Amino acid sequence: MKMTKMVNSAQVERDWIVLDAEGKTFGRLVTEIATYLRGKHKPYFTPHVDCGDHVIVINASKVKFSGANKLEDKQYHRHSGYFGSVKSEKLGELVQKNPEKLFKLATRGMLPKTKLGRAMLKKLRVYAGSEHPHTAQVKAKEN
Repeated sequence: MKMTKMVNSAQVERDWIVLDAEGKTFGRLVTEIATYLRGKHKPYFTPHVDCGDHVIVINASKVKFSGANKLEDKQYHRHSGYFGSVKSEKLGELVQKNPEKLFKLATRGMLPKTKLGRAMLKKLRVYAGSEHPHTAQVKAKEN
């Protein structure tokens, strides 16, 4: 009888994946990031175990967006809970000032909304430029 293999967190092998965002479409790149963080690209994917890899995104400020006016029209809102404290930022401002926050916001929506999802999101590192301090962890292969 064949049984489905369920891995636990001690059996998971984690890799470091480097993704270059220059010229890639934002939504498709974030979907790829979420797949790597979740571990769905591995043959032993288990939904209740964090079996994803570490993901490094470089050149985050050079990502491409679909839509002609999306950089001026799309807004991200945040609210502290007090009356009248809604603050908004346009997508174009967020890409220039803080692309790390933009990638984390978009990726968070594609991960589980539990402790497991928060643990997966901690393995995402985003850098606006082409340099990153994780060269010792990354093997010779880069995507």
